[in-house]
Amino acid sequence: MLEDIAKEIRKDIMIAAYHGKSGHLASAFSAVEILTALYVGDVMRYDKSNPYWEDRDKLVLSKGHASLALYSVLKRIGYLSAEELNTFCQPGSLLGGEPKYGDIPGVEATTGSLGHGLSFAVGIAMANKLDRKDSRVYVLLGDGECQEGSVWEAAMSASHHKLGNLTVILDRNKLQAMGDTEEIVKLNSLEEKWRGFGWSVQEQDGHNIETMIEVLKKDREDAKEQPRLIIANTIKGKGVSFMENVPIWHYRMPNEEELQLVKKELEITEEELLS
Repeated sequence: MLEDIAKEIRKDIMIAAYHGKSGHLASAFSAVEILTALYVGDVMRYDKSNPYWEDRDKLVLSKGHASLALYSVLKRIGYLSAEELNTFCQPGSLLGGEPKYGDIPGVEATTGSLGHGLSFAVGIAMANKLDRKDSRVYVLLGDGECQEGSVWEAAMSASHHKLGNLTVILDRNKLQAMGDTEEIVKLNSLEEKWRGFGWSVQEQDGHNIETMIEVLKKDREDAKEQPRLIIANTIKGKGVSFMENVPIWHYRMPNEEELQLVKKELEITEEELLS
């Protein structure tokens, strides 16, 4: 079951963060079902034996601080080993707090400076279109990122160049580092904004893997020249009760007492945590 795989991915995120003594846990947890749908739900085209297959689909993790979610999925599909994943944020590891292009199979862009991932993806999608490739480009965008002007420049460019091979999934958890997105810089209505920039827009439950797969597969089959946006409504910190919708967990590790509750809720054994 895909839901069981998502649970295992959350466990891997927590274990890797424990080893690295750091991580944007809540941001990673909100994106788990989205990435599960893409990589495990037979949506993205890639070769498990060849991460650098020329005609692969590509994902740009624009919200690069959620790198643990991507790394854990790459472990699931065989691009990283469990041993490599558990070197996260340790001296000499390839797996930093934000993903770096060129070092890690499956990482298609260096991200972490928010607001730039979509621009990078527009370039890839434009090159694919010029080369007449059937490959798609997916972007996982944070909602707080949409306060960056560069996002809207890229959105305008994608629409102008009719990049129908580009899909953005907006992780709409409504929180950013310092609080609620609507209190910091109001974003609503995102649907109207993106449509106004010439995008096809659809809203979905970002934690329902089956419906995400259905929407994403239909997205590929649609021959329109419009770029697509999927607003995926999610819960920041999903899976750990005391992290859900609580801004302080944007970047914080649990203390010993909190860790015991995390282990219980994510069903992590002491042996798994220390492995």
